[in-house]
Amino acid sequence: MKTAQVKNRWLIALAAVGIHISIGSVYAWSVFSNPLHEAFGWDLQQISLTFGIAIFFLGASAAVMGHVVEKKGPRFTGMIAATFFGIGIAGAGVAVAMESLYMLYFSYGVLAGIGLGMGYVTPVSTLIKWFPDRRGLATGLAIMGFGFASMIASPVIQALISAVGLSSTFYIMGATYFVVMLSASLYLERPPEGWKPDSMVETKENGAAAKKPAGDLNQSSANDAVRTPTFWGLWVMIFINITCGIAIISAASPMAQEIAGLTAMEAATMVGVMGLLNGLGRLLWSAASDYLTRPNTFMLFFVIQIGAFFMLPSLSNAIAFQIVVFVIMTCYGGGFSTLPAYIGDLFGTKQLGAIHGYVLTAWALAGLSGSSLAAFVRNLTGSYTMTMYIFVGILTVALAISVVMKVHVAKVLRAKEQEAVEATPVTA
Repeated sequence: MKTAQVKNRWLIALAAVGIHISIGSVYAWSVFSNPLHEAFGWDLQQISLTFGIAIFFLGASAAVMGHVVEKKGPRFTGMIAATFFGIGIAGAGVAVAMESLYMLYFSYGVLAGIGLGMGYVTPVSTLIKWFPDRRGLATGLAIMGFGFASMIASPVIQALISAVGLSSTFYIMGATYFVVMLSASLYLERPPEGWKPDSMVETKENGAAAKKPAGDLNQSSANDAVRTPTFWGLWVMIFINITCGIAIISAASPMAQEIAGLTAMEAATMVGVMGLLNGLGRLLWSAASDYLTRPNTFMLFFVIQIGAFFMLPSLSNAIAFQIVVFVIMTCYGGGFSTLPAYIGDLFGTKQLGAIHGYVLTAWALAGLSGSSLAAFVRNLTGSYTMTMYIFVGILTVALAISVVMKVHVAKVLRAKEQEAVEATPVTA
């Protein structure tokens, strides 16, 4: 029952946004690339490996820390995430001062990467418990912050590098992220047992009908969930969605110049707008999934992207090319934000954080495969056309899986409804 001591769930959501805006700054890593190259002569491939290591440890730590979130609560894991991420970013400043590439890999890649994974899963399962009536919207709000973060961090980092240099920039950003994440974590907590929002509480005075909660298929533990075909269907869909999205992100600028004839400056502007659409897609698609249903939303992701990737190689018109790329970005971001709500629908909220962490291992692998596959096929064939057609084939597989998932969900829900009808006592 709701009491005066219950925290405001929208402030809980705001705390989640604070954590995700902090850790999402990893997407601004490219801002450091040229300054590091100019300062130490490291080649861009060596520098970009730092980002790859961070994303790998994001997925790996998320798989482990999802269980800890369920056992210890979001405040505990949020504080640890703040510590790892803050120390990792500040440690990158030490690495720069030491002129050590391997220290940079360890600090920004390993330590900050672990903080990334912890921070990513920490607020999600908690938010879903606070928003049983709006699962998609709640997770979209938080994960939207991760998508928007690079737009906020990039100009700030650029200005700091010019003003105080590389090492001091890492020190300042590490301290700032630590304070923001720690403050946000201290406000996070699960709702009281049995708590429901007003929209789900029927009022006797006016007879208002309570809003029904999302229909979970069951309440599974993480270890039980990973033994089901449903889990692996979801894992493969997310892996494909991220692989194709990262391929576009990694190749967007050169592909726009090659296919649509954009100048380098125009292509750079397009990449900036892609970040905006990545963030917006996270909120809009996840909020829409509350009405469309999660199975239908994922089917739309793949139908839209199949058409988009098929058209891209032939879009010599600059405006049309950019519009299609922006649409792909909304689907890429939307997949991340709709995922936790879909997990809740399929496996319940019993160990949602742990299951979410397991699924995010797909991100770790996709982060390595997406850009590599795009670059490999481009070098092999001399154009991006075959690359896009390969992704059309991969996305068709994802669409087929999403259809099977939709049929499965509908079948289980019908069975549950039938059981409820049969369990209802017949009155004379």
